[in-house]
Amino acid sequence: MHIRIKALSVHLLTATGAVLSMFAMLAAVEENWSLMFLWLVVALIVDGVDGPLARRYDVTTNWPNYDGVLMDLIVDYLTYVFIPAYALFKSGLLTGWSGWLAIIAIVYGSVIYFSDTRMKTKDKSFAGFPACWNMVVLVLFAVEPRPWIILLIVIGLTATMFTNLKFIHPVRTERWRIVSLPMSLGWVVFAGWAATVDFDPTSWALWGLVVTSLYLCLAGIAQQIVPPVRHAGS
Repeated sequence: MHIRIKALSVHLLTATGAVLSMFAMLAAVEENWSLMFLWLVVALIVDGVDGPLARRYDVTTNWPNYDGVLMDLIVDYLTYVFIPAYALFKSGLLTGWSGWLAIIAIVYGSVIYFSDTRMKTKDKSFAGFPACWNMVVLVLFAVEPRPWIILLIVIGLTATMFTNLKFIHPVRTERWRIVSLPMSLGWVVFAGWAATVDFDPTSWALWGLVVTSLYLCLAGIAQQIVPPVRHAGS
């Protein structure tokens, strides 16, 4: 297959995220939260695959007609931010003023963060929480903490978007990738498992989600605290 066709195919793969987001939204409107999250997990898998493929086939050179970065951001806002915020509000996990405050913080803070040209660090990590609300809200559905804890988590993560706290990219952040990549794959497996069993509180998937989520959330901050090991002669 010609390299240009491969590059175009990557763009078309990225665009399928819009279709997946529509499927997720339709499930959310019906309050079928398990199905909604399954669609969002599939969208997350597509998002994890299309980036490496885009770099492999150099889509900006081989098919520059489409802006893959812009397309990715549009899809990400739907699947990472908008639909999870809707689910958090409509599910009843947060009600009244706390629900309104949470969804406004999520959608408003995230659109500003997505447009920030400083969101990536030199090591390909994220400066501030990268608005992965699809992952956060899924874990909240699984664990169902008290409303005040949910609100603190939402406000706290929103605030970190505008700090220099580092959050790893599980594929592109080279440091600790030997751990980060399996943890990310594990999170996807546990997320799909939890949604499949309708977030059964007795399922081991919940513990897997908690462990992998804590790692993905704190690994970048830990890297800022723990200096990298320098080998002799380097």
